[in-house]
Amino acid sequence: MVSTNEQPATKEGLTSLHWLLLISVFVIATCGLIYELVAGTLASYLLGDSVMQFSTIIGVYLFSMGIGSWLSKYLDGNLLKWFIRIEILVGIVGGCSAPLLFVLFEYVASFRLILYTLVGLTGILVGLEIPLLMRILENQLTFKELVSRVFTFDYIGALLASLIFPLVLIPHLGLIRTSLFFGLLNMGVAVFLLYRFNETRPFRATFSIVLTASIVFLTAGFVYAEQIMTYAEGVTFQDTVIYSKSTSYQRIVLTRNNRELRLYLNGNLQFSSADEYRYHEALVHPAMQARPTAKRVLVLGGGDGMAVRELLKYPSIQHIQLVDLDPGMTTLFQQNLKLLQLNQRSLLSPKVHVLNRDAFTWIRQDTAKYDVVIVDFPDPSNYSIGKLYSTTFYAELEKRLTPDGLVVVQSTSPYVARKSFWCIRNTLTAVGFQTIPYHAYVPSFGEWGYVLALRNHQWRPNGSLPAGLRFVNTQTIRDMLYFPPDMAEVPVEANKLNNQILVQSFEEEWAPYGQ
Repeated sequence: MVSTNEQPATKEGLTSLHWLLLISVFVIATCGLIYELVAGTLASYLLGDSVMQFSTIIGVYLFSMGIGSWLSKYLDGNLLKWFIRIEILVGIVGGCSAPLLFVLFEYVASFRLILYTLVGLTGILVGLEIPLLMRILENQLTFKELVSRVFTFDYIGALLASLIFPLVLIPHLGLIRTSLFFGLLNMGVAVFLLYRFNETRPFRATFSIVLTASIVFLTAGFVYAEQIMTYAEGVTFQDTVIYSKSTSYQRIVLTRNNRELRLYLNGNLQFSSADEYRYHEALVHPAMQARPTAKRVLVLGGGDGMAVRELLKYPSIQHIQLVDLDPGMTTLFQQNLKLLQLNQRSLLSPKVHVLNRDAFTWIRQDTAKYDVVIVDFPDPSNYSIGKLYSTTFYAELEKRLTPDGLVVVQSTSPYVARKSFWCIRNTLTAVGFQTIPYHAYVPSFGEWGYVLALRNHQWRPNGSLPAGLRFVNTQTIRDMLYFPPDMAEVPVEANKLNNQILVQSFEEEWAPYGQ
């Protein structure tokens, strides 16, 4: 029999210990997966390419758990004491991981080294937990019951973590508070076991001091999480942060200086109020010039309402359907007074219907037909967005057009990401669209590209334009069609769902610019 204490335990004590430790399995499994999800999400926020970040984080974490499991054979003596020590360490390391990484991001040159070191250390500690618990329980259950019950509680805890993380924790607590909260849960397990069993009395005094200090530290971090995040973002962003929020899908940050407002999603600039009109006028009006009497328009992405603002300048439009994944984004641009001034309350117009759905699945379910479709998704920096630039998606999009309908797609920079731009054009061509690529200069971004895609109708830049535009006119549109040699077409394959070559090209081309 492997002893878990210095004194013989009663039958009642064994039963109590058995169930308490099985409940501990559930708690620590939930905590362990949460730390893994926090690290993956934080890495995707700060480093981009969510598929790559989650893949490497999961690999390092599981490998480290294997190391921890192997190291567990070297722990002997009072195993319950060892378990309590490990819970304290997991709570400190895992709980502090998110605030520490956010604060260090702008200060260290080798951020990935620190990231994977923390992930690895957390994984090793978590990997120690289950083997240690199984050794504590090995003489209280038959082997098959031991394995069955421990892993049942382990997997149920993992399921709970995977459900509450995106649905509850990120939108309501954010990454910093989530990691600190689950650090406190690990501490709670340690405290409960420490004070529940009399046999732990010889080392209560020392552990009480450590636990108290750790709990106070984690609690202080939880209480001041917003201040920690504000400090970290103050270092990351040059301008004053006036709004920040983590949603289930992204980190939204709004900054301000004397000249402009800037919106960032996961650290990437989306627009500057100083020149966003150039981007949005170029996005909307070349398409609407060919369809000035369009009645039904679909906007995919564009949760800031800027493209909708430009569309509402056409009296013929009767209905605008806007589909944007993140309700946090559309709500912000429906309520914030500064942003309402910027988008001219466009999302509150009775002509506009806002729907928060994944466009990739929604487009297959929609049955309406549209005269014009404005596609204003973020750049294809990861595979979850890259699918929205695929032949599969564009083929579904084509079905939603009226016979003479057209689509315009924002298509990244033809100067910085030349292959990516022409890949988007070729992808639209591959599903049968006639395409017209063009570009415009936006000071905050440089040269920016768009692609017009038509079904069975030629596009001519000779229609009427609304009065009062600040950038687009007939001459501007003609100039947009010319591509100098350094942005001219290059041969590249279409972007298909099963290979997503666009994402690979985009990452390669933007990497030197820190995108």
